[in-house]
Amino acid sequence: MRATCEGDPVRVSICHCLECQKRTGSVFAMQARYPRDAVTVEGGSGMWQRTGESGSTATFHFCPTCSAIVYWDMDALPDFVAVPVGAFADPSFPPPMVSVYENRSHAWVFAAGELPMEHD
Repeated sequence: MRATCEGDPVRVSICHCLECQKRTGSVFAMQARYPRDAVTVEGGSGMWQRTGESGSTATFHFCPTCSAIVYWDMDALPDFVAVPVGAFADPSFPPPMVSVYENRSHAWVFAAGELPMEHD
């Protein structure tokens, strides 16, 4: 399965909510939002839904072969589609414009570039 996005995203955001942390296996999720008519999806998908802290429900579409989430629909924003930024595998992808649920973020996230760690 594949999603192709045309044009620039209308929003790039990171979410620190606990559900996104569990869903991604990381300390936050990063997603790009596109108008629905700018996204073309090829191939079938598996689906699962979850209701977030905001009360809205997202329907996640994942590849039936590798289980990677390829995109999701949001019932609160039916004219848009969200795509995980990692799915683009593009280090030059635009940075986030919005950060949500920061009260759930790991204390070091915004200082990651200043942490004493090895770089390879």
